[in-house]
Amino acid sequence: MIKIDRVELRRVRLPLVHQFRTSSHAKRELEHILVTLTSTDGAVGWGEIASLSGPYFSAETVDSCWAVARSFLAPLVLNTTWEHPSELAAALARVRGNHFARAGFDVAAWALWSGASGVPLAKALGGDRSEVEAGVSLGIEPTVDDLLEQVARRVGEGYRRIKLKIAPGWDVTPVRAVRSAFPDVPVHVDANGAYPASETAVFRQLDELGLLMIEQPYAPRALLDHAALQAVLHTPICLDESVEEVDDLATALRLGAGRILNIKVSRMGGLTAAVRAHDLARAHDVPVWCGGMHEFGIGRAANVALSSLPGFTLPSDVSGSDKYYARDITTSPIVSVRGLVDVPSAPGLGRTPDLPFIEAGTTGQVDLRR
Repeated sequence: MIKIDRVELRRVRLPLVHQFRTSSHAKRELEHILVTLTSTDGAVGWGEIASLSGPYFSAETVDSCWAVARSFLAPLVLNTTWEHPSELAAALARVRGNHFARAGFDVAAWALWSGASGVPLAKALGGDRSEVEAGVSLGIEPTVDDLLEQVARRVGEGYRRIKLKIAPGWDVTPVRAVRSAFPDVPVHVDANGAYPASETAVFRQLDELGLLMIEQPYAPRALLDHAALQAVLHTPICLDESVEEVDDLATALRLGAGRILNIKVSRMGGLTAAVRAHDLARAHDVPVWCGGMHEFGIGRAANVALSSLPGFTLPSDVSGSDKYYARDITTSPIVSVRGLVDVPSAPGLGRTPDLPFIEAGTTGQVDLRR
């Protein structure tokens, strides 16, 4: 049995090497919360709460996650005895919603448990690969030429798939330009739910460009509208924000609201739920890939481990750390070579936190004990 007797929370800020803009906001730096769990026998596990600072992707923010983690999740963890991380996840589910906050604790529990068991995290989750394919996500740029320059750079680095953020007024023209310049590169677009359900003309035009998928065109709860759009498109719709719970996925599958699933560890509340979503999607022959939230090295390592599961048949957003950060918070960053990322074979997370660097970027810290 595992008993946690210490929970540490750290707010850590890192600058981005390149501004990233989506349909809702732009960011030049990120602040995430690192979660450290220490068991009574000295085992340690690290997790990451990778929420945005503002309520744009979801209702959660760094401030809300900080409050929930400190006042509700940490006390639950300190008062729960468990043998397997899924048991702790069940206890954390007493806190409704707050998926990003719960994900940080769930990842930390998996990292602690797999490390103490002497098993790589990927293997503990059911992964069977030694390397995974990496795609890359590109934000909205000031001009089409700027976007083409970014695409050329990432294609030159060997990334296996290019994702383009789109928004009303920035959609068909830039995507058509990318497709014309790079006709053989797998490309997909991501709207982050920015379009009204009455908008179909844009997606019919995008449907003619040979895209890998169209991700989250409509608002998260608009599953009926996604199903209606999917019925008239050849290009698969990929759901992201619409699937926070495994039950959401079951509903989407029944409705035919999409043909591909983006599984984000943070959005679904951790690795426990992410594996369940993978298993359900695989049972229905729905391809999945792992999306990212610009995680630091801890969260990114968890994403790599998850991407090693057999149902992840499309390139995941596990691009190298250098795509976003001049220096990451682990002693060895995630590296992509010709679009491939090695899956760590060491026990646990397979990455060592760089404590001096983390402390230099820490903006707040709480140490809670039993």
